[in-house]
Amino acid sequence: MDKVLESLTAAGQRGVKIRFLLEEKGLKLSDPQTLERLRAIPNLTLRVLPYAKLTGSGIIHAKFLVVDGRQAFIGSQNFDWRSLEHIHETGLRIDEPTVVSQTQAIFDQDWLAQAAITEGKPVPLPRPINSALPDGNYLIASPQRYNPPGVVDSQAELPRLLAQAKSEVRVQLLDYAPLSYGPDKTRPYYAVIDNALRSAAARGVSIKLMVSDWNTGMPEVAYLKSLALVPNVQVRIVTLPMAEQGFIPYARVIHSKTMDIDDQVAWVGTSNWLGGYLDNSRNLEVVMHDSSMARRIGQLHEQLWDGPYAKPIDINRDYPEPHPGQLNAAPH
Repeated sequence: MDKVLESLTAAGQRGVKIRFLLEEKGLKLSDPQTLERLRAIPNLTLRVLPYAKLTGSGIIHAKFLVVDGRQAFIGSQNFDWRSLEHIHETGLRIDEPTVVSQTQAIFDQDWLAQAAITEGKPVPLPRPINSALPDGNYLIASPQRYNPPGVVDSQAELPRLLAQAKSEVRVQLLDYAPLSYGPDKTRPYYAVIDNALRSAAARGVSIKLMVSDWNTGMPEVAYLKSLALVPNVQVRIVTLPMAEQGFIPYARVIHSKTMDIDDQVAWVGTSNWLGGYLDNSRNLEVVMHDSSMARRIGQLHEQLWDGPYAKPIDINRDYPEPHPGQLNAAPH
């Protein structure tokens, strides 16, 4: 992480204007010294956005950056040293002008929203337009009502893509469940993704879903077991070994959010596949109708799927409740 902060500092010292937007709920999860280093960087403005004030319950869950309006990076990596060294992540460097400009527009929308909330003013909604069905390589995002014109709704696009699958879908996620997050710690049912996966499997499409060992708590694991009982669906749980230097809290886990459809369509994004991510939180995904990129994503999946750390889910096993911050409870 030091190299990243040093590079940001060097850019600020060169006169580069840096805007850094952080989810308010991330403040207490952040390292105070890192925040101090960020605030000390010349020409850097740090804003904190309570995204729940926009959607009622969401967060900024997207992880992306835009450089000079010419390049963008979208990926699963948090701004955290563990993400760069001890967590399985996948990101995408982008130079396609339309996707870069749309990514910039999303940042600008959220930057202005933060200012409006701080000043007690209404947050302006982007002007909606009727878009044609997307094709090629394109950006999708959530929540739909705060997407700039031309950016497709993630919650609508994911089931649409799954409905087009013909033979095989490979998915890698931190966690999966047809559940959302409601008031008073309730977990409302969220069927959008689960219905789409089950429908694809019913058509004969092979579904290979790979999740982390942080996904084995109740009630999530019960839904994973249910999905694994569906013909044509395989579910594997990945447990990465402890680091050589010992236990690291909230690390040594697969955190990528990727999909390969038929080795023809690739998906790289920031959303976990639960309710609350594609409907109420800020997330970005890139869809690529590109066979070479789809195969690359598929190969990353296959490497873990066929390796020693991925095990088929056992529907008869009572899995331990995951506690990724505790050594004595870590299932590694």
